[in-house]
Amino acid sequence: MSALVLIHGAWHGAWCWRRVLPGLRAAGHGAHAVTLTGVGERAHLLRPDLRLRDHIADVLGLIDAEELGDDLVLVGHSYGGLVMTGVADALLARGLKPRHLVYVDAVTPHPGESWSSQHAPETVRARLEAAAQRPDGAMPPPDAAVFGLDGANRDWVNRRQTPQPAGVYQDRLDFDAARIATLPRTFIDCTAPALPTIAVMRERVRREPGWQVVELATGHDPMISAPEALVKLLLDCAR
Repeated sequence: MSALVLIHGAWHGAWCWRRVLPGLRAAGHGAHAVTLTGVGERAHLLRPDLRLRDHIADVLGLIDAEELGDDLVLVGHSYGGLVMTGVADALLARGLKPRHLVYVDAVTPHPGESWSSQHAPETVRARLEAAAQRPDGAMPPPDAAVFGLDGANRDWVNRRQTPQPAGVYQDRLDFDAARIATLPRTFIDCTAPALPTIAVMRERVRREPGWQVVELATGHDPMISAPEALVKLLLDCAR
C-alpha cells in the first residue's frame, strides 16, 4: 500500500486534513499530514527569514524520518502544490520516484515561478502591504468564506488559521520540469465556487500535456467541505 503525504496550503496546518486521514488509513494506506514551519501548531516558529526552501525541507524531513521510500503519493493543496513540486524534484534527484503527485486546487508551477507569479498585481500588492503592517511581517489569513465555506465550517477554519510567512510568497522555485513530467500528475479542480487566484492553474493543466484533471463541485478547501469525495479521489490516485 502507498504512503500519502499531505501538504497544506497557506494559513493552514496539518489540522485541515483531520477529516481526510481516517478514510485513507481505513483503506490500508499510510497517511501523514505535515505542518510547515511558522503556521498551525508551529506558529511559534514564525520568523521573517522563513523561505520556500524551509517548507520543502519540512516535508523532506517527514519523509526521511518515517522512511517512506518510493511508494509515495504526494498531495499538495493550494500553496502546498509549489512546496510539493520542490519536494518531488528533490526526491527524483536522490533517485526516488514518487508514485503520483496530486495537486488539490493548487499551484502548478513552471520553473522560476513563485506562488505569487500568476496572481493579479493588486492581489500581490494587497498581501505584501498587509504583511508590512504587521510586527511579525506575515500575511494575515483571509476570512474562510473566500474558500467557499460557511456556517460551522467557516468558523472552524477561521479559528485555526494563522498568519502565513510572507517570505515564501515571492520565492521562486527552480526545478527540472522534464524530470517532474515523468511522474503521474492529477489536478483536482474545485469548481463551486472556483477560487480566482487558481484560475491560471486550472487553465494551464487543461492546456499542457501529462495532466489528469478531475473536477470536484465544492470550494477551495475540499478537505473541509467535501472530505469523503476527496478521500475517494485520493484513493484512486494511490492505486
